[in-house]
Amino acid sequence: MLEKPDFNLRNPVHFFALGFGSGLLKPGPGTWGTLAAVPLYWLLAAYLQTPLEVYLTITGLGFLVGVYLCGKTAQDVGEHDHGAIVWDEIIGFFVTMVAIAPTLTNIVLGFILFRIFDIFKPWPIKVVDQKVHGGFGIMVDDVIAGITACLILHLLQAPISNYF
Repeated sequence: MLEKPDFNLRNPVHFFALGFGSGLLKPGPGTWGTLAAVPLYWLLAAYLQTPLEVYLTITGLGFLVGVYLCGKTAQDVGEHDHGAIVWDEIIGFFVTMVAIAPTLTNIVLGFILFRIFDIFKPWPIKVVDQKVHGGFGIMVDDVIAGITACLILHLLQAPISNYF
């Protein structure tokens, strides 16, 4: 029988790596982690109307901090990229929503697109997921999934006449 990882939500590193505890929810901890990102995104984009440069800075810092959080938590529990580690999903969703208006439709579409790319991991996401390890590896495949979802969201928003 496999041992249950010893996560400690009182440890701030684990608390954030586990998406404020959302990564412990079942089924689909990654989906719950992404869902935890939605109100954070809404707060930044809709409520605070954060300028793009500040949003990108927060997202970039979230990535850098996430490399440490996810790597340390994985090391603490002895399992690379345990499903409960969902800080990468939070930042992946933030990447998905770069320069996207915070409407309900956009948030739902962004959520769905990001989850599709994160779950199915088409090329090159799957290659990166398999070959890159540590905290950086945990984070970077979700960032690539977020970039892909973001590009599709932008294409869905732009009238076709803008391309001709």
